[in-house]
Amino acid sequence: MENFVVSARKYRPSTFASVVGQEHITTTLKNAIKTGQLAQAFLFCGPRGVGKTTCARILAKTINCTNPTDDMEACNECESCRSFNDMASMNIFELDAASNNSVDDIRALVEQVQVPPQTGKYKIYIIDEVHMLSQSAFNAFLKTLEEPPSYAKFILATTERHKVIATILSRCQVYEFKRIQDIDIVNYLKHIAEQEHVTYEDAALKLIARKAEGGMRDALSTFDQLVSFTRGNLTEKACAENLSMIDTDCYFELMDAFQRKDVAKVMLKYDEMANRGINNQQFLTGLTEYIRNLIVSLDASMHLLLGANEETNKRYMTQAQQCGLPTLLWYLNLASDADFRYKEAGNKRLFVEVTLMKLAAG
Repeated sequence: MENFVVSARKYRPSTFASVVGQEHITTTLKNAIKTGQLAQAFLFCGPRGVGKTTCARILAKTINCTNPTDDMEACNECESCRSFNDMASMNIFELDAASNNSVDDIRALVEQVQVPPQTGKYKIYIIDEVHMLSQSAFNAFLKTLEEPPSYAKFILATTERHKVIATILSRCQVYEFKRIQDIDIVNYLKHIAEQEHVTYEDAALKLIARKAEGGMRDALSTFDQLVSFTRGNLTEKACAENLSMIDTDCYFELMDAFQRKDVAKVMLKYDEMANRGINNQQFLTGLTEYIRNLIVSLDASMHLLLGANEETNKRYMTQAQQCGLPTLLWYLNLASDADFRYKEAGNKRLFVEVTLMKLAAG
């Protein structure tokens, strides 16, 4: 059987241009390489799975490339690039501070820094999860980080910047990575789906993006899971069922029941979703977003904001016109208030049920 490689590894970006959703970072790094104004130490911080370690590897590879492109990308042809691609580089070192966080580990690194590179221009040290270094390890690292040899560069990465001591922060150029927008995640998933010959519904990919909450690695892991579950046919219904999320059809049915003041239908529909294991907070947030989409759909010039296909846009518009703007605004106010107050509720399920009964009673 052919060895399976998870999408997060198989489609990991190898150039600045292929990094998704972090253009403010990649543009700055390429300009620094072009002008030769490279800092001695970088700190990449931000949420998990948004490209920190990937960008660190791309930066390390590019600054040692002997023949970079005009756009400051690695050539992938020189000896340095080839050795990096083969994971045999003698100048680029990675340290996982989660498991190598003692003062002895850092002292060993500091001793290694003193040895100049045998080939290439720089020795680059990537330290992942740097916030997990012990206090004594941080202190042992300070002097080297402040006055490293000219050939040494340090790239630190962390998900918890507040745990990195101030004396380390002051010695680094700090780059803040942001959560990746859903639209960028969806577009990247489309690219991968086409490469892997996976059929998909746009709404299914949007569910994956919403579940990932801005993390590309989480999105790719979920994508792999759902491809296995659906046998390569990603439908919104199947994905929602597997992820215990709510597909758009459920909200359309609920809104129809609100309009008919059919409290029984609303309660039974919610019970059905609760038995599937949906998250109540996500349900209320999704309901609020859904009502917002109905309001947006009332004006055709704003349909672009929905991010849906033409058929779904028409469904939104038809239902929104049946409700009318005053009613939708009342729904939105009630749903958003419930979403805000949910954490304070004692009996969470009862709180959601009362909210739904109010919406259905009108």
